Amino acid sequence: MRLILIAALALLTACTGKPSFDDPRLSDRKLNLEEFFNGDLVAYGQFQDILGTVRRSFVVNIAGDWDGSRLRLIEDFVYEDGSTEQRVWTLTKTGPDSWTGTAPGVIGQATGQEQDNRFNWQYQIDLPVPTADGETETLRVSFDDWMWLLTEDRLLNLAYVKRYGVDIGVVTIAFEKL
Repeated sequence: MRLILIAALALLTACTGKPSFDDPRLSDRKLNLEEFFNGDLVAYGQFQDILGTVRRSFVVNIAGDWDGSRLRLIEDFVYEDGSTEQRVWTLTKTGPDSWTGTAPGVIGQATGQEQDNRFNWQYQIDLPVPTADGETETLRVSFDDWMWLLTEDRLLNLAYVKRYGVDIGVVTIAFEKL
């Protein structure tokens, strides 16, 4: 019975629609990552598991610095339980609309592509996750981030999270330039 339930959930998650660059363009805005993330930002987000239960929420203060070829993002997370985490990303522009990036815990390099008001960012990361007993375990997960420039100073991010190739949840983040 358990195997049938797991197979059914895997099939259901495989059928979940996700964004694509083939989707219709809904805005005339043009996202330039280096412009949007240069300076100070704040972001509010949450992780929902595949069943829709919110498992974690957070606020992130971000300091971005664009030097003409690399974008450095210092992200300071504060979670609802008071725990904190810092992640420092170094992104390199590799073409007019393409990027690579690294951060502690990221396996290899992240890759990204801009198109119109959208950005897609994909990577694998060893992510520290709190356990029920108050400890922390590290999970290797894959992120498929989709970002949309909503206004000059607001960006929406949906990140589809997988483990062992199976969807486990979605991170929703709203970024705002300060």
